[in-house]
Amino acid sequence: MSITLDDITVARDRIAAYIRRTPLTPSPWLSEITGGRILLKTECLQTTGSFKLRGAVNALAALLERSGGAPRVVTASAGNHGRAMAWAAERLGVELTVFTAHDAPKTKRDGIRRHGADLRDAAPTYDDAERLAKTFATETGATYISPYSHPDIIAGAGTIALEVLEETPDANWILVPTGGGGLLSGIAIAAKATAPQMEVVGVELETSHPFRTSLATGRITEIVVGESIADGLSGNLDSTTITFAIVERLVNHTVVVSEGGLRQGIRGLVANEQLIAEGAGIAAVAALLEGAVNVADQTAVAIVSGANIDVEQLTEILSER
Repeated sequence: MSITLDDITVARDRIAAYIRRTPLTPSPWLSEITGGRILLKTECLQTTGSFKLRGAVNALAALLERSGGAPRVVTASAGNHGRAMAWAAERLGVELTVFTAHDAPKTKRDGIRRHGADLRDAAPTYDDAERLAKTFATETGATYISPYSHPDIIAGAGTIALEVLEETPDANWILVPTGGGGLLSGIAIAAKATAPQMEVVGVELETSHPFRTSLATGRITEIVVGESIADGLSGNLDSTTITFAIVERLVNHTVVVSEGGLRQGIRGLVANEQLIAEGAGIAAVAALLEGAVNVADQTAVAIVSGANIDVEQLTEILSER
């Protein structure tokens, strides 16, 4: 199923009453380091603490429009998607089950429970959680909504690019934290339809880069996933994901960032911008710090995609020198 600019425009109207239009904030700190004009799209300030609310509201609201009833839904999540889905399900009257890994950040699991969803958090890894959620859907008849490989999730994420381009139509680059590719796909669809000259960059991890590997081989390729503080970006791609073809067609570059770069980015964002970001949320900032792209004398937008970091981990990272 293809996703168009029209789908993203419809999504913007559908979710408007539920989400915040987050600030697009200049970063003198990053501008000085890179020699470019750097803007931060602060989805870390979004309700539920991440961009995921956009896709969650859009997917559940669209499902209700199509079904006319109160469907039962199941999803898998590294944490932020599940928390956003739980928030949306609570408000829209949808029965929701969320599968996560047992070591998903506590702040994210607590948020899922707080909004009344049925949390199943015993899976060894995120990939296992995804398999368990699909099995649950088959066995119970619940509707499975992927955290990234779903047209309505992708269209909701794409609304970020509409906001960015309305405020900064001359932007040359947009850097996007990339796990399963839902955010990257939505932004690429909207950006290329409205500003085809913009360079769209997917930012993956040195410890988990399924897109970089799969694009090199020309097909979805399983990787060995290493440990990372960016839990939201770690994991393999579903073998049937719709995001791979979109990324292959529309995204200009994929780059990787180190664990050190993520930690440096978290510290730097707190010290210089008074913003908190989690490991996954800071990936685009880390790419700028590590010089993964040359944005000198150009305007670049870094998506700061989430803020849901456990206090203990944040304290540890901020105490490093």
